[in-house]
Amino acid sequence: MRKCWMVLAVLACAPVTLPAQTPAWQPAPGHTTLRLWPNGAPGAAPNPAPEADTTTAKDPLIAGRPIIRLGDVSNPTLTLYTPKGKNTGAAVVVFPGGGYRILAIDLEGTEVCRWLNSIGINCILLKYRVPDSGPYPKSDAALQDAQRALGMVRQHASEWHIDANRIGVLGFSAGGHLAAALSTDFENRLYPAIDAADRFSCRPDFAVIIYPGYLALAEKNFELNPAIQVTAQTPPTFLVQAEDDPVHVENSIVYFMALKHAGVPAEMHIYARGGHGYGLRRTALPITGWPRRAETWFHTIHVLPGTGQEPASTH
Repeated sequence: MRKCWMVLAVLACAPVTLPAQTPAWQPAPGHTTLRLWPNGAPGAAPNPAPEADTTTAKDPLIAGRPIIRLGDVSNPTLTLYTPKGKNTGAAVVVFPGGGYRILAIDLEGTEVCRWLNSIGINCILLKYRVPDSGPYPKSDAALQDAQRALGMVRQHASEWHIDANRIGVLGFSAGGHLAAALSTDFENRLYPAIDAADRFSCRPDFAVIIYPGYLALAEKNFELNPAIQVTAQTPPTFLVQAEDDPVHVENSIVYFMALKHAGVPAEMHIYARGGHGYGLRRTALPITGWPRRAETWFHTIHVLPGTGQEPASTH
């Protein structure tokens, strides 16, 4: 009896190990997923809210279908999606949008990876920290995640059959701002180095920015956000936005002009209609054909082989 009481006393004093929190969204089986921060993200708050799909029945459909609005992400990850056919060696790290409050993880994440894989490009989907993780410098959490992700992709480039000199970024809305922030703020890490991944460059080799926000300041006559410092080292960039975007088409226009003045190769497509938040889902509006324009641009800048010339029109 005495031995039983001793065992119970030991168990009562022993630390309790709780099961790891199950993410609200996980990639389909068969994909490599890595935690971004092996010992926890920098400045992580204690006892964060559990990750959750915040979508409700009242949320609007996109092209007739719902989307996953992933919120309260505190444990960021990157997930590798590889082409099932020819692998060209090019890679793109994808930043879903969501106003730095949620991540549209399917509309502007997994669906983008399927498209990139279909044209022979590796896709790395970044599940970065939200909510309220940006825009930088309001918070440096999302930009820390983006910097860390680029370094990790270059660290694993050989293993993943990726050309370390053809790694770009693609972002939507807030993710578009994050792509621009990384394109202009890559020389100094915003966190202390953790391991070998942080010795690799986090400069993207090219950037695709779709209906971005936070680049033009409406309260200052749409001047360029001073936190976005474009230089000659900013990578070649492809921009798409609609004139009727409620987030303001000036976000793309002022960034394009800054790229032009810095001598950075850039291509911009402005459409009359399209609104905001369409991702790659096709509708009757011409703007939803932007992936074909982007694919041509990938050839033009030699991310993909070929000249990038489209067939001559027969009309």
